[in-house]
Amino acid sequence: MSSTKTPTFSTYGGYGQQLLQQMGYNQAVRIGDRIETAGQGGWNPETGEIPASLDEEIDQAFSNVDLALRSAGGKGWSQVYRIRLYALEPEGFTEEGLHRMVQNMDKWCGKRPILTGVGVSKLGQPGMRFEIEVAAYAPEEE
Repeated sequence: MSSTKTPTFSTYGGYGQQLLQQMGYNQAVRIGDRIETAGQGGWNPETGEIPASLDEEIDQAFSNVDLALRSAGGKGWSQVYRIRLYALEPEGFTEEGLHRMVQNMDKWCGKRPILTGVGVSKLGQPGMRFEIEVAAYAPEEE
């Protein structure tokens, strides 16, 4: 178990750095063997653009979570034990959207982490319909 309990904040380049400069927040934090991410939307990680397609937005949000975890020194989705999903109602909670979310969980999560899904009336950026935040157990290498 890691002896470092001081929070270490991290963010990825491109849009992550832009959010850090403009809004003052990082994309992930590591405290010891635990990493938590900020909510990851389906934005392009370089430009911040949100795809028009809900499927593409969901796919990119899952990819951005992986990017945020790795920026904090983790190994990605394989270490995730908790997922919180936020979906814009009704656009994000369609049958197709839920199906795409399950496809991404099958792709990214070898095991089945615990999950909470919340329907919301608004998300943090105009055009967003889907957002994910996760917690991961990521032991630091000896």
